[in-house]
Amino acid sequence: MSRLLSQSHFQQMIRSLFFLFPAVAVAQTEVVKNDEANAIGPNLPPRKVEAELFQVPEGFEVTVWASTPQLFNPTNIDIDAKGRIWACEGVRYRSHVKRQPAGDRVVVMKDTDGDGKADSSHTFVQEKALIAPLGIGVFDNKVFVAQPPELIVYTDVNRNLVFDEGTDTREVILTGFNARNHDHSLHSVTMGPDGKFYFNVGNCGAIFKDKDDREFVIGGPYRGGGGQYFVENEKRGGEKSADGHVWTAGATFRMNEDGSEVEVVGHGYRNSYEQTLTSFGDMFQNDNDDPPACRVSYILEYGCAGYFSRDGRRGYRAEKRPNQEHWRNHWRQDDPGTMDAGDVYGGGSPTGVAFYENGAMGEDFVGTLLACEPGRNVIFSYQPEPEKGTFKLDRSDFMTSNTTNEFLGSDFVGGTRGKKQDEFEDHLLFRPSDIAVGPDGALYVSDWYDARVGGHGDLDDSCSGTIYRIAPKGFTPSVPQFDASTIEGAITALRSPAVNVRYLGYRGLQEKGEEALAAVKELIKTEENPFVAARGIWLLPQLGEQGVAVCEEVLQDENPQNRIAALRALLRSGQDILPHAKALAGDSDPGVRRDVALALRDLPAAQTKEIFATLAQQVEFTDKNSVEAIGLGAALQEDEIWQHLRQEMGATDPLKWDERFAKLTWRLWPVSAVADLKARALATELTPEERAFAVESIAFIDHTDSVEAMLSLADQGSPSRRAAMDWLFRRGTGEWAKYDVLPELKKRGIYDPNSITVTSVTVPAPPKKNQYSTADVLALTGDAEKGKAKAMGCVMCHQINGVGVSYGPNLAGWGKGQPREVIARSIVEPSFDISHGFKGSIVETKKGETVHGLVTSPGNPLMIVSTGGVEQMIPKKMIKSQKDLKRSLMLSSDQLGLTAQDVADIVAFLKVYE
Repeated sequence: MSRLLSQSHFQQMIRSLFFLFPAVAVAQTEVVKNDEANAIGPNLPPRKVEAELFQVPEGFEVTVWASTPQLFNPTNIDIDAKGRIWACEGVRYRSHVKRQPAGDRVVVMKDTDGDGKADSSHTFVQEKALIAPLGIGVFDNKVFVAQPPELIVYTDVNRNLVFDEGTDTREVILTGFNARNHDHSLHSVTMGPDGKFYFNVGNCGAIFKDKDDREFVIGGPYRGGGGQYFVENEKRGGEKSADGHVWTAGATFRMNEDGSEVEVVGHGYRNSYEQTLTSFGDMFQNDNDDPPACRVSYILEYGCAGYFSRDGRRGYRAEKRPNQEHWRNHWRQDDPGTMDAGDVYGGGSPTGVAFYENGAMGEDFVGTLLACEPGRNVIFSYQPEPEKGTFKLDRSDFMTSNTTNEFLGSDFVGGTRGKKQDEFEDHLLFRPSDIAVGPDGALYVSDWYDARVGGHGDLDDSCSGTIYRIAPKGFTPSVPQFDASTIEGAITALRSPAVNVRYLGYRGLQEKGEEALAAVKELIKTEENPFVAARGIWLLPQLGEQGVAVCEEVLQDENPQNRIAALRALLRSGQDILPHAKALAGDSDPGVRRDVALALRDLPAAQTKEIFATLAQQVEFTDKNSVEAIGLGAALQEDEIWQHLRQEMGATDPLKWDERFAKLTWRLWPVSAVADLKARALATELTPEERAFAVESIAFIDHTDSVEAMLSLADQGSPSRRAAMDWLFRRGTGEWAKYDVLPELKKRGIYDPNSITVTSVTVPAPPKKNQYSTADVLALTGDAEKGKAKAMGCVMCHQINGVGVSYGPNLAGWGKGQPREVIARSIVEPSFDISHGFKGSIVETKKGETVHGLVTSPGNPLMIVSTGGVEQMIPKKMIKSQKDLKRSLMLSSDQLGLTAQDVADIVAFLKVYE
């Protein structure tokens, strides 16, 4: 009998059970066996969204594969080679950590009779240490579970699908990830076509060592949202990791199966829930917002998404430019050192992703990226097409229960707005947490059924969960059987639609070495599906010298995606990449050239500068990722490479630079370019735009020389004085604060904290009772044309039709996906729900001034922007107190003098305004 439950409590629970699970509970300090009571979720009737409520592409159907009580609150799923679905559960999610004392579980579900429905479900492992784990990856008999602060591997030694202590093993392969029971933490492990293991962590960050004892610091100032934190990465922002580079949270990692040879392959995220790799090695993810700037994007290798500042010490708001669109600021799209944001679709709460390459869905869906979006009750689909240094991502709804696009329960629409779980219509309760491709070629979706999504909360006390299958109508599942220890069986596994099953084929063929070369070459030669054929390319360098030679031949393939895969395969297998990079530097395809630049990273500049010169002279300089790839490839050696480019590109006269060289200089931030950039900033023969760009380029060079140049440019008589002053204030309170910029500004008469005058700017409290309610507005019919005219009165705080101040959220497109009620309430009662990132502050000075606004930089001076876009700098020594405003910075409709009809008209306008 478990020591966690009394005898009477146990008997009471047994009498109330509607379903029992066989269970083995394994804790770090105690073992609980054969105690079914600890394995169940709450004893409430299970619920689900019925399959007929879903809309999917023509010719396909949605069926229920498994549902509560077969599983509870699924956070993440994986599918093994036998078609069994493994799920992590989050019964103890957030405030419900005491709900299941024996811990959360990993469950295994099986369809033993092949009828397309699970008829068996049991606990693989249950531990007190498991608290809403957010990731699972199953590779043969090894089960990776993401449970902060640890990445755990359970090895099912006797292969009975139950973790038996004493027989099976439990190993913590990595530890140091913030934070337990937090959505922005450690996520699932997936396999890449290179045989490497990939996983990520959200913006809670991490400090950990890999199995080679190399330390990685994933820094960032975020420490919110509750949960349990383990490392103080926020204090080490800007510190280099063992690889010599600075990384910011969140981040994606690549490693060997045992946790060795860890590499950071992307960083600067908000909260990427999962990554997926194509068989060509292209990596995609979705990412959370703060506020509406959710996105689906291609991950540029080593690239930064821009959520934090470059040194990981400040949030994106501290880097905001005047009148910059929120989403561009959120992902720092106008700054050097960030990758292309991809498809930024607005508000949401993205979770699992998958890439479909082959299987039962048919040829039309080969190459489809699928992304779960529970905040919008949908799974998006994309057919990524190479476009210069990135991919074109056109979004469609693949599976949805919500065809009206009026959302509820997510942060971006004000949460549940006071409604209880039972008051929600079923179609609004579909919250897909993950999607995976099965070895039978069908798609499987796990649903965390709930009224609430985001905001670190949930409302469904039944902890209901469902796994849906999407397949052609009348589909009969068939899971290929194979023996991966044979070449034939390994090829069968490599062809699998299920990504982690392909690992078995990769490993089996890799172990065969040269013996497997003929079979792999035949796969590449005869396979019509380009993704399946590409899987063989990655194996070639692993199959002896002849395999390497064949891979080198693929570098000349007519398909640029194959050339990219071959280059990546050679690089990942440790081959000398320089001769291949040199040969491909003049390639006609910008994607190939992008990867050549990335392949040069951390190689000596003396060996790479000639290749960079070839790349630079044909770089797609208007494409963010193409320019960024050169910067990433030249990392830590920018000065030497820039000086070589300057000579080779004929740019020794700074006043005769072309746009290409100016853009490369902007991204490389070389100290040796400061004098040339200063000359350009002072040159009246250049256009104002060219001078301003030179000043901006100086601003991103982190060195005393650039500070001195900027101070000089701020002197009286400089044609770039205004731009220089703007950058000095922003950089002086940010990355340049260590250079004591502010005292120098005082000395030069540019900024004197003793002469600062603070102007009170306050937002009056709303009336205790409005003249009319949201319901009164909703009872009226609005006129969009009249609403358009009325809405122009909002330009003091919002941008509309390109006019206005970027202070409040940009209203373009915001209302189209919102219910009328949400739009109306946000105008009538703006304090009812305040968007993430727009919560105001009250700053009171020692002299009695009061300023309400958004703090954009908490440094010294504190920078705060108020109604109308008025920005003030307040020296710390003048501040008496700073606290949350606890109400909206926006005036209510009553205060604005709007009638109920005026609001109805504005609502009508915002519903159609794009």
